[in-house]
Order: sequence, then structure tokens, then C-alpha cells
Amino acid sequence: MLLSETRTRFELRHLIIVGILILAFSTAFIIRSQPLEFGFELHEFDPFFNYRATQYLVDNGWEAYYAWNDDLSWYPDGRDVSSSSQVVLHQTAAVTYTLFGFGSPLYDFTIMFPVVFGSLSVIVIFALVRVIGGTTAGLIAAMLMSVSLPIIIRGTAGWFKSEPLGLFYGLLGTYLFLSGIKTDRYPIAAAKLFFGALFVSFSLSAWGGSQFFVIPIGVFIMCLPFIRKDRSFLIWAVPFFAVSLLSTSMLFERPGLSFVLGFGGIAILGPTIFLVICSAIHKVTNGKNARRNYALLLIGIIVAGAGAIPLATEVGVISTPSFRYLNAVNPFLVATDPLTDSVSEHQTTSIMQSFLFHSVLMVFAGIGIWLLLDKRAKEFHKINSDMIAFALVMGIFGVYISSAFIRLEVFGSIAVIVLSALGVSVLVRRIMTDSSRSQAAIPIRMGLVAGVAILLVLPLIIPDTNTIAASQSAPSILSGATVFGVTTNDWLHAYEWVKNNTPKDAVVASWWDYGYWTQTLGERASIADNATTGKERIEDIATMFLSHPDEAHAMLKDLYADYIMIFVAAERLQTDGEPLYVLGGGGDESKKQWFMRIAGEPVSKYTLSDGISGTDYYWSNTMLGMMMPFSPVLYLDPNTNNQFTEYIDGTITIYTKNIKYPADGDGPLRLAYASPSFENDMDRIVFGILIYEVNQDYIPE
Repeated sequence: MLLSETRTRFELRHLIIVGILILAFSTAFIIRSQPLEFGFELHEFDPFFNYRATQYLVDNGWEAYYAWNDDLSWYPDGRDVSSSSQVVLHQTAAVTYTLFGFGSPLYDFTIMFPVVFGSLSVIVIFALVRVIGGTTAGLIAAMLMSVSLPIIIRGTAGWFKSEPLGLFYGLLGTYLFLSGIKTDRYPIAAAKLFFGALFVSFSLSAWGGSQFFVIPIGVFIMCLPFIRKDRSFLIWAVPFFAVSLLSTSMLFERPGLSFVLGFGGIAILGPTIFLVICSAIHKVTNGKNARRNYALLLIGIIVAGAGAIPLATEVGVISTPSFRYLNAVNPFLVATDPLTDSVSEHQTTSIMQSFLFHSVLMVFAGIGIWLLLDKRAKEFHKINSDMIAFALVMGIFGVYISSAFIRLEVFGSIAVIVLSALGVSVLVRRIMTDSSRSQAAIPIRMGLVAGVAILLVLPLIIPDTNTIAASQSAPSILSGATVFGVTTNDWLHAYEWVKNNTPKDAVVASWWDYGYWTQTLGERASIADNATTGKERIEDIATMFLSHPDEAHAMLKDLYADYIMIFVAAERLQTDGEPLYVLGGGGDESKKQWFMRIAGEPVSKYTLSDGISGTDYYWSNTMLGMMMPFSPVLYLDPNTNNQFTEYIDGTITIYTKNIKYPADGDGPLRLAYASPSFENDMDRIVFGILIYEVNQDYIPE
């Protein structure tokens, strides 16, 4: 009878766990699928290249993929795909499509790919946090991750980029690593450590940002001699993991040897060597003053490393990371490269954004740190010292790293989720099991638990930018990534025209944002895209746009361009006569300031004091100004409705349509295509995609 009751309780407990995990997975899946209501399309820019690369792998096989020099990218040089892209992302998508595609189009499969792996990640973080702090904490972490705003934003339907898969593999590898060093049976521990290292390597290849998984692991390894006494286990387990990680990383061209010989390799090898030396010191000294000796050794290594690493970097022994990674390690570095600054996801996270992303979890994360460090709370949890150390290291470094780039807020979110889950689980257990409280206080305890639950749920439903609202963003190919919040098929129509009406060997120049779309949707070569490694190419394009049309024409010929494309976002005003417009909706008219900074030109030469409206010089003496299908006609004071013929501070520039390079003209360019919403004078929102043919017969005056 007792055995039957025990079995019933056991089965009920597991059913509850499975039910909560299904709820977390379903919640994550539904929220991440919200963009599908706007259309079944890939989102942003990079996913289009990743789809095309995956298609190439599926169609031509692995050997051809590794030998592929993509001649549609970075024309005329081409792109060595396997050494410059997220290989594991393409391979994982190709393998899963082969197994589970069931005849569906690969395009549709890649749209749902991030939704599935993002939802699976909530199961993985359950396992990870369960290893650290128990089942309750793991379940809380799974639910929190299913609605985490920073992770959702970079993992919705169509986001076929590196983060969802990189996070999945990184969390899985970290879970296996922690589980491995907690396992008593050596064969099982070895298997977990090896596969943990393998999945971390997969994560590194799938997403360069996954290098920040390595930092907390390395710091945690340095902590182990101070908090673990089973040195005979650690002396082989940690080096085995480190060697497995570094060796499997070299299976891929990216990150490959640059990771092993760079700061990532140091972050793993350094702590591993420190642990081995600590074990040797303990053996020699018989454990006398062990922690003091470890601390002195650590200080010596840090001092020596502070001098040796810069020297090794200077002579080329250690690979120097890019500014992005250095800035993540040291958020106080100031970017001097306008090209880096121009990328929105490289912007520094503001305090307001941090509170928006994490909200009340920041409070519970703080409570988690307090309860983990408070010895009096030890009776309410059974978390080992090494797992407490890992949770604190992961939390501190996750928040620290995420302060550099808004893109890295996913690590801040993981850190806050882990600490909050541990904090809430310990707090609830403390409330419900505190022996100092009488049985009559049970309603009060339940009220406190309900209050905690309400605090966790409130951010999901009250703010205008709650999780569900933030996930309902239209794919960029439909919204143009503009501020208007509307969708059109203008971009799809434009690339359909490119594919059907230009020679197959045509080269289409544009700002680098649209390079991937040109290659994938237009099936034509582009000069630059989001992954162009040589910034000189993008500087040349920026300089071309700001040069005199005659000079720009010569530069276009040097770039082998047959066509050149621009995108203008405008809004039509409600007028009875000639249509009038305001610009500044997020097209090239809004990005031109970055053209100027990247080209090294003074912004004041081309824009008025409002930073948006162009000067007379811009409109008359630059290729971009002449390509813009609008011209300023008056300046309006929005407060008084007074109109002026010259710009005055505080006025808004009003434009009328004006094609300077018509299809039948003899200038350096000829208009070849204009999008439907530009041609239609009745549309309120204008997505002006204009494609000009480069006049090869043009002779400058």
C-alpha cells in the first residue's frame, strides 16, 4: 500500500513537471510565431543569406558547400562561405530539414526554424537550472525564458539568424558540462563532458557571440580549487573538457584556430592550467594554507597575464579580437569606427532598455544573489557551493557583457533568468516551510506566494511594449524596417522585377543593408552586404553616394555596377492640390548621415541644422541627392502652419516628387523601375524603391 502511494506521488510529480514544460514550450512557440500574422516571410537581412546558403548545401552536398565561393556576394571578389559564415547554422538546418522537412519548401522551414529551437531552449534551460538549483528552480526558469523579451525579439518566426541556435547549443553544452562535473561515475562524466564541449563548439560556429559562454565557464573553473575537494576527479575532468572544446572548435573554419589561439582559448586554457597547478601545490604542501596559496598563485597569474597578453598580441602570437568583442569585455571603450556605430544592434544598452527588457526580474535576481550568499537561507535550499559559484559567475558576467551591445542582452536575460529562478524558488520555499510561523499563518504565506506570482506576470500584460506586443513586428521585407508600422509588397515586387528584367550577370549596387535581399530575392550579384569584411568597400559606396554625379558615375563603373538601387520612405500629406510629402521614415533618406560619417565627410556640409533635411549642395551636387525622387518646395512651422521658402530652425521640410534621372534621359543614370506605392499618388505611405540603370554610354561634361 505504501509502495503504491509512493509510486502515485512519484507519477503525479512527473506529470506536473511534464505539464509545466509543455506549457512553457507552447507559450514560447505561440509568442515567437506572432509575426506570421503579417506574412510567411523571413525577417531582417541576414536570414536571407542563411536560407540561400542552406539551400546550396541541401542541393549540392557538403563537399561542394565547403568549396563554395559565392559569386553573388562581395562582387567581384566573391565570398568564401565556409570561412565567413555560421556553418553549423546551415548544417543543422540542412540536416533537420532532411529529417523533418516532409516535402515542405525550405524557405518555409527556415521561417519556423528559430521558433522551434527557441522553444526547445526553454527545455534546455530547465535542465541547466535544475542541475544548479533543483527542479522547482528549473521549471521557473523555463517559464521565464518562454516570455523573455530580449530572447524573443531575436528569435521570432523568420529570424533565421545565429542567436536562437547558438543559444540552444550553448545552453545545452553548459548543462552537460555542469552535469558532467557533478557526476560520480567516470564514464558517464566523460561522455557528458565531451558532448558538452562539442555542443559549445557547435554554438561557437553557429554564433560568434557564443564566445561569451566561454568566459563564465573559464572563471568558474578558476573557482573550483577554492570550493571543491575532489581534486582527483577535477584533475582529469576539467582538462578533458578543455581539450575536447579546443579540439572540436578546430573542426570548423570559423572560429577555428583563431578561437584556440585567441582570447577564447586563453579563457579556457588559463583556468585549466591554474586548476592543475593548484592540485600540484595541494599535493606538495599536503593541503596546508591551500586557499592562501591558490590566491597568491591566482594573483601572480593575473599580474603576469596583464603584461604577457598585450605583448603576445603585439607580436601576433595571440589573435586579436575585433572591436565588438573587446567592447563587450570592456564596455567603457569608445567606438571610433562609424561603420560599427551605424549598426543598430551594436548600440549600447540604455538604462531604460534594461528596465524594459528585465523589469521586475532585476529585483528577483538581486534577491537570488542575496539568498544564495546568505548562510541563514542554506536550510531552505540544497544548492552546492560550486553551483552557487557558477550561478553567481554566470549572472554577473551575463549582466556585465550585455551592457556593451543591445544584441548581447540575450546573455543579460539568461543571467537574470537563472538568478531570478533560483531566488524565487528559495524565497517561496522559505515562505512556505519557515518553522517559526504558525499553522494559522498559512493564508498569509499563500498570499505572499500569490504576490510573487503577480509581480512576475504584471510585465507581460500592462506595458504597451509587453512581450506579446513586442513580438508582433512585421518582417522587414514587408515593413521596410520603417517607422510607419505598415506592410506592403513593394520590396517583393521590386526584386521580382530585378529577377525577371535584368541580365543574369547584372551587378546591383546599393547600400549594404539590401545586399542579401538582392542576392536571394533578386538572384543578382551585390557589391556589399551585412557581412562584408572589408570596410573599404562600404566606404567606397558611401563616398560614391556623396560624390558629384560625374565622379560617382566613374566610381560605379569601377565597382562594375550595372544598376543602383535606393529606398526612400515618405508620408503623403492630406492636400487638395499637388501631392506633398515629408521624408524621414527610415529609408536611405534617414541613413544618409551614416553615409557621411563612414565616408569621412562633415555632416553639416550635406544636412541642415535639423540633421535630416538636405542642403542645396546635397540636392544638386551629390549622386544620392540627384537619385532621390523628391525635391524640397517649402518649410512648414508645425505650430503656426506658417510656410517659408527658406529653412528656419524648427520647421519641417515639405517635398514634392521630382525624378531627376528619367528613363529616357541622357544623364549618368536612367530610371529603370519605381515601386508601386511611389507610382501611386494616392498612397499615404510611400515605400519608394527606385532602381536606376547605369548609363554606360554617359560622357561627363
